[in-house]
Amino acid sequence: MVVRKDDLHSLVERLQEPDQKTALDFLQYLIDRSERNPLSWEEIDRQEPDEEPLTEEELRQLKSDAGYVSGEVAKREFGLQVDLP
Repeated sequence: MVVRKDDLHSLVERLQEPDQKTALDFLQYLIDRSERNPLSWEEIDRQEPDEEPLTEEELRQLKSDAGYVSGEVAKREFGLQVDLP
């Protein structure tokens, strides 16, 4: 989807001043994220495991019988995704 820069400018200009700062911060985040080079799986595999112990919450989650919930199920449960017929 191609977005015209004029449309972005127009939206930013319509924001209240405090929200313009939030929009600026978010746009900077998007730029920073796109410029990062994420590690490849091979690079991740070569890294030494960390020695940080699991937190109480992480241990509780590992021992839980609640089971796994997929991202798709979670999105539906939180109303972030609408199932189409």
